[in-house]
Amino acid sequence: MTPLRLACIDAEAPPLFLRSPDGVTRRGYEPDAAALVAEVLGRPLEWVFTPWAEMIPAARAHRVDGVWCGQGITARRLAQVDFTRPYAIFNESVLVRPGAGVAGPRDLRGRRVAAIAGSTNMALAETFPGAVTVPFGGDTDDVFGDMLAALRRGEVDAVVDDDVVFAPLDDDPDFEVAFTVPTGNRWGVAVAKDRPDVLAAIDGALATVIADGRLEKAWRAWMPGLDYPLGEG
Repeated sequence: MTPLRLACIDAEAPPLFLRSPDGVTRRGYEPDAAALVAEVLGRPLEWVFTPWAEMIPAARAHRVDGVWCGQGITARRLAQVDFTRPYAIFNESVLVRPGAGVAGPRDLRGRRVAAIAGSTNMALAETFPGAVTVPFGGDTDDVFGDMLAALRRGEVDAVVDDDVVFAPLDDDPDFEVAFTVPTGNRWGVAVAKDRPDVLAAIDGALATVIADGRLEKAWRAWMPGLDYPLGEG
């Protein structure tokens, strides 16, 4: 059976995805959700790890069937690829160093605010009055880790990302969440525009696991502190 090939970055971003000792499989909400879809399709799941900036090009070139890796459904991305229905909806938070004195967007005036270039997070950062945005290009294997390291070293003053990825940092003394913006970003699977059959297959399988409650079960296993946003299974 032909594998379902999905692109994602090779990074640690619990509870969304975590490396496994074998270096091939992944654990976390996104891998579990993708495995459910692959099971419905009757296809083995295969991850293709690539830098963030190369994921959508890989889908458009048919090197993978889709991108399943924190892709907010935006107009900019919809110009390049099509998307399935959402498998997650998240808000966005701003992470700072403790004692930074940041309680809202206006406190970021004149401060360096990092986010992934071209992302929904960068679009939000660009709305903060007077903030100096610092785009991270996603051309390394772990752009999220790169941004956290830059914040830890003081090279940037804040990082914007979806709220879920900051939850595991609650006990890290180097960071604190300054505030959260209820943006309701919808995450979907990105598929090349010239592969409507692949889009329909993945979207249909996703609809199945939403309807029968399996996706909600995976959500609650990995993110019990976040409300499930896709309705009752």
